[in-house]
Amino acid sequence: MPFITTQDGVALHYTDWGSGRPIVLIHGWPLSGAMWEYQAVHLAENGFRVITYDRRGFGESGKPWSGYDYDTLADDLAVLMDGLDLQGAMLVGFSMGGGEVARYLRRHGAARVAKAVLVSAVTPFLLKTPDHAEGVPRETFDEIVQGLRNDRPYFLTSFVRQFFGAGMLNFTVTGEILQWAHGLAMQASPKATLDCVRAFSETDFRDDMRAFAVPTLVIHGDADNTVPVDVTGRAAARMILGARLNTYGGAPHGLFFTERLRLGADLLDFARE
Repeated sequence: MPFITTQDGVALHYTDWGSGRPIVLIHGWPLSGAMWEYQAVHLAENGFRVITYDRRGFGESGKPWSGYDYDTLADDLAVLMDGLDLQGAMLVGFSMGGGEVARYLRRHGAARVAKAVLVSAVTPFLLKTPDHAEGVPRETFDEIVQGLRNDRPYFLTSFVRQFFGAGMLNFTVTGEILQWAHGLAMQASPKATLDCVRAFSETDFRDDMRAFAVPTLVIHGDADNTVPVDVTGRAAARMILGARLNTYGGAPHGLFFTERLRLGADLLDFARE
């Protein structure tokens, strides 16, 4: 089982499949690199080297008490990029992982990066503030934190259902998939789970958007009730010079499963361009 060690001694678990130009898939909160199962296999089968990794505090990576700010998380990604000597990589960030893409490009540049993809990402800024009135109220994230503190397994059960848009009239998401996602979420450190809520909701990436000096694809579902498309996906596409926006009609936040075939095809097409 491969690991790479961060600057402060945290072991990051990663997978490295296939051969060809590298694609790095960065997972969302509160899951792990395993969420990319369908896309990783598809891309590796079609001629690319696909790397997934578990963010510190999640999945099979080390679970330190601290280090869940985006500067540290971006530096962790840099350790992976440098350690594997990835050249001409396509960075794909889902949800919280989109923030790592943005902060990595700002802190470390694009010397190793050829393309970027933001999928259901929290960029450029999620929180409602006096100069960002269209954002999500802080009370929403306070409720998430309180729910995690009160009963983390119960809260994550309901969160995962919203994540995939599961409901009485939606039969595209099986109970087994909900259980699988819940299991991935429960692997995470409780401290990392809490700290990352504040990180992805409160970090302002608006200045980081200028660092996207590579071709960029933005993918977002217009029925995303977790990370609203108007605040994030559409705003990011406007701020990144030359970015292309693919809006998935009716898709929820967790489109890596609900729209897995379309997402896999779009990522493959963009990687091949």
